[in-house]
Amino acid sequence: MAKNDKLKDAAVKIGSAVGKIDGTAHRTAHKAAEAVRAAKEELDALSKQVDALKKQLKESSKRLQSALK
Repeated sequence: MAKNDKLKDAAVKIGSAVGKIDGTAHRTAHKAAEAVRAAKEELDALSKQVDALKKQLKESSKRLQSALK
């Protein structure tokens, strides 16, 4: 009977360790997904800023060309 108790204890410890690892992996994946989402939002915002700067540069270039004529 003592042998069965040791096996059960070992199985419980193994199951507990697997559960902890699974939970950690899930949380890590969730954090990584959040980081990717945040980086994408930042990249989108920077892209919009670059587009706005391109537009301003184009308009300024047109004004300068007309001023030089």
